[in-house]
Amino acid sequence: MYRENKNMNQDAHQTILRGDLYYADLSPVVGSEQGGIRPVLVIQNDVGNKYSPTVIVAAITSRSTKAAIPTHVCIRRMRGGLKQDSTVLAEQIRTIDRNRLKEYIGHLDSGQMAGIEQAMVTSLGLGHLTGNMGQVFLPSYS
Repeated sequence: MYRENKNMNQDAHQTILRGDLYYADLSPVVGSEQGGIRPVLVIQNDVGNKYSPTVIVAAITSRSTKAAIPTHVCIRRMRGGLKQDSTVLAEQIRTIDRNRLKEYIGHLDSGQMAGIEQAMVTSLGLGHLTGNMGQVFLPSYS
């Protein structure tokens, strides 16, 4: 997938996809929230990305001193366009206005997203919805 690096404020209607990496301005923050201009991973579904004025993201840090816990997923530099080894923080999920998105960095492939999805299942306590293959089973309302 190829996309030109753009400032989102210059093209507010740019297509945003699940798995995209952007720099985003996460300030102001309160307490232990991740803040400042930093990489984020878009985790919202593509229908929401197309129609919503907001986007759900997970914060990314390059600090290697973060504890290795089940909600952290390491992404090696150059994967998805990242300039240094980084960690997706699946416990630092937030909804932001799409105007907070700045420069497009790149995109993670489905293999990389699988690990992040498992970390999100752990973070959100959704393990009871998963089967042996890690697939989420949704209840039927028919």
